[in-house]
Amino acid sequence: MGERQKYTSGTFSWSDLTTTDQEAAKRFYTELFGWQADDQPAGEGIVYSMMTLDGGHVAAISPQPEQQREAGVPPAWNSYVTVDSADDALARAQELGATVHAQAFDVFDAGRMGVVQDPQGAFFLVWQPKAHIGASLVNAPGALSWNELATPDMDASAKFYSDLFGWTFDPMEGTEMPYSVIKKRDGASNGGLRRTQPGEPAYWLVYFGTGDVQHSLQKAEEQGATTLAGPMPIGPGQIAIVRDPQGAVFALYSGHFDP
Repeated sequence: MGERQKYTSGTFSWSDLTTTDQEAAKRFYTELFGWQADDQPAGEGIVYSMMTLDGGHVAAISPQPEQQREAGVPPAWNSYVTVDSADDALARAQELGATVHAQAFDVFDAGRMGVVQDPQGAFFLVWQPKAHIGASLVNAPGALSWNELATPDMDASAKFYSDLFGWTFDPMEGTEMPYSVIKKRDGASNGGLRRTQPGEPAYWLVYFGTGDVQHSLQKAEEQGATTLAGPMPIGPGQIAIVRDPQGAVFALYSGHFDP
């Protein structure tokens, strides 16, 4: 079980859901993963629901910003990368051709963050921790277990993230479609990289662990979710891709978990 008290720079450390129906989403994921909601005030009339598992923070669910709703942006799970300085990371991302959609700002005493769209179009967030390090549990059933980038240009994306975070990319041999495992500076696995399918946008896909993918899919479908792919064998386990009842896409993984 991957308990965490800190994250090194360049590590995926948190994920939150921005959704059109926060209460319905909380019910869905509580039933699916056994989460409990710890509602925290986050401004006038806004609640940021920290989702816990066995007392540890694993993710969050929040209302979708009004400007996203008006633009027709679907609900989405967001991937956060820990950095030493949010301001420096955003400046470097811009130098490398990314678009910064939200300059660095403080989230109370929890940390400092910003929103980036990489040159191929995928959104991610940088997180400079203060009181909140990110998830206290990862790589376990009900917890964040993988982050995967779908991109139309794997080489260009690899160069961008290598220049930004110091990541390296190890191609997997024998796969039907090209796939690379992201490695941090310390050599630990930190996600994956694949090519988009026709008509698929560039985006970061968030994986949550489960003890049994098939059982989780059944529970998800009973609550109104849609299975988009899987279950299918991959590497040391099985995966499936799901769209929740509000429209946010995420993935499930069961099998061997990294520490």
